[in-house]
Amino acid sequence: MNWRPVDCHAHSQHSDGALTVTEVLERAASLGVRPSVTDHISRDAPTRVTSPSAVAEYLDDLEQYDVLRGGEFCWHDALWREIPPETVRRFTHRVGSLHSIRLADHSFFRVFHRDLPDALSPSAYMEAHLSSLESLAREMPVDVFAHPTLVSPSLREIDPHDLWSESLEERLVNALRDAGIAFEISNRYRPHERLVRRAADAGVRLSLGSDGHSRQQVADVAFPLALARSVGARDEDLYDPIRHGSRTGAFDA
Repeated sequence: MNWRPVDCHAHSQHSDGALTVTEVLERAASLGVRPSVTDHISRDAPTRVTSPSAVAEYLDDLEQYDVLRGGEFCWHDALWREIPPETVRRFTHRVGSLHSIRLADHSFFRVFHRDLPDALSPSAYMEAHLSSLESLAREMPVDVFAHPTLVSPSLREIDPHDLWSESLEERLVNALRDAGIAFEISNRYRPHERLVRRAADAGVRLSLGSDGHSRQQVADVAFPLALARSVGARDEDLYDPIRHGSRTGAFDA
């Protein structure tokens, strides 16, 4: 069978995506991509999957289709801790996200807020981002860290080579490597090449993710795939739950 890229992170109408599961599959097939449905599973995200029973129902639906069954879990929300093991094993893979970061005073700041609080400098924000990521890597048994460079919109205006010091990049890479979590090259929140190359050079597995919500976005992994190839990643090494396994136990004998 010819190799096809896997979109490990795409949304459907189970959360805030525009497409039905069938339409996600059709869109992926048109682009020559193997699809997953990786909807938000959280009490603090735009989704209908907000309880352990709703997770089971979500998986009941996905199991009717020839599709990888993912879920995107918010680190700051406790729902991921409440899913029973027998339900976890029904996921082919799970994705962890920092949609909120924990600040030094232990409060949480939602990363989609455009403006930072007056007392929060960009450097303090980035320290909180890395500290939160290190906690996620230690605590969450996920397979992929979604959109690693997702930060508050105002910080996206800063050159990433200035926003991300090399020491911050090292901390991110080390946390993912030590936990065995893949680095998502996101088409929606695109990482800079220096960071992706650093991850690849350290042996962190790379994962392709459209983070698609609209028809145009779903299964569009052309940029992530090109970037992965540019840093020397072989196609067959890009994260594929069936090939490489999952911390969910879905493929354990």
